[in-house]
Amino acid sequence: MAYFAVLGLANGVWLSRIPAVKQNLHLSDGVLGLALLAAPAGLVVIVPVASRVVHRAGSVRPVMAAGTCAALVPIALGLAPSLGVLAAALFAAGLSGGMLDVGMNTQAVLVEQRAGRPLMTSFHSCYSFGGLGGALIGGAFAWAGIGPAVNFTVVAIPLACVALLASRWLLADYEGNGAVATTAAGQADAARPAETAADRSQDRPRMTLALLLMALLAICSLLGEGAADGWSAVYLRDNLGASAGLAALAFAGFSVAMAFGRLSGDRLAARFGAARLMRSCGLVAAAGLTLALLSGGAAGAIAGFTIFGAGLSSTFPLLLSAAGNRYPARPSYGIARVAGVGYVGMLGGPVLIGGLAGAFGLQRALVVPVLLALVLGGAGGVVGTRSRN
Repeated sequence: MAYFAVLGLANGVWLSRIPAVKQNLHLSDGVLGLALLAAPAGLVVIVPVASRVVHRAGSVRPVMAAGTCAALVPIALGLAPSLGVLAAALFAAGLSGGMLDVGMNTQAVLVEQRAGRPLMTSFHSCYSFGGLGGALIGGAFAWAGIGPAVNFTVVAIPLACVALLASRWLLADYEGNGAVATTAAGQADAARPAETAADRSQDRPRMTLALLLMALLAICSLLGEGAADGWSAVYLRDNLGASAGLAALAFAGFSVAMAFGRLSGDRLAARFGAARLMRSCGLVAAAGLTLALLSGGAAGAIAGFTIFGAGLSSTFPLLLSAAGNRYPARPSYGIARVAGVGYVGMLGGPVLIGGLAGAFGLQRALVVPVLLALVLGGAGGVVGTRSRN
């Protein structure tokens, strides 16, 4: 939970201070947009590598190291004297965030396995609440007229300490190299039986049809998130004539609904099953965004984007949990495949919506996430497929 919150807080503080960084470096909108692509580019590059690192070294040390780096990288963003340094720091943020993402989700799967109940959406709710908290902290520093460098430093150092201290409670995991991984404190997990070479050869991870479908559904989920991130406020302001403050409530409603939806996702999954929850989430998300596009007024659109966030909230965590449990002895394999493909949707989604908006109008372009949400509802049963034990 601590590592999910650390990553969310670091991202939230950074996102809230982007305007100040832009002003300090005298960047145009277009140049800033290109620089911001460095972070997701780093994330897409590192995720496949992270699977191998976690497999060979275990998830404990990569999580501790990447968590500390993810907490400290924003300091470089605040101190960046030029566009090149800013882009390099953003790429480093993507690398550390991607490594942490695979490692901490692997840890989350281990916790689920040992607890014997769904927990993944609760972990992701910590990321969402961390992002909201980071945005509020960044907003408070901005309101006080304090520069981003001081802001990032004040937040980053305590977060780095949390990342180091929290490693004491990470679970030792059994990895495919035949050795029992140890925690940062050096304690081995002796409770799990040794795995032989024959066991590993019989259960060697490979991309299956179910895992491929989960990866494609991750694109659908994260493209919807990206569409709400980048275009919800724009839709209210440009298409519905709402004020800037009122338009911002659309994304605020989406974010809060996503955070609280993830908080309740595990209980719903335990009660109704992951597959049924996944199908329901897809249908709710499609209905919410449809309401936003057809309402014709700001109030209806805000309500629609809020429902859209509630619907999407549990979809990506459910996919990661199912992917990690496909190969219980090596959860990082499935997580990296699904996350790596899914982040392509987050990277390309806003660009796709923007291109379609330029050709057909934003309202019609936002029909694409509606259709993808319906795909989530229709194919959501894949998260209920049995693991490869």
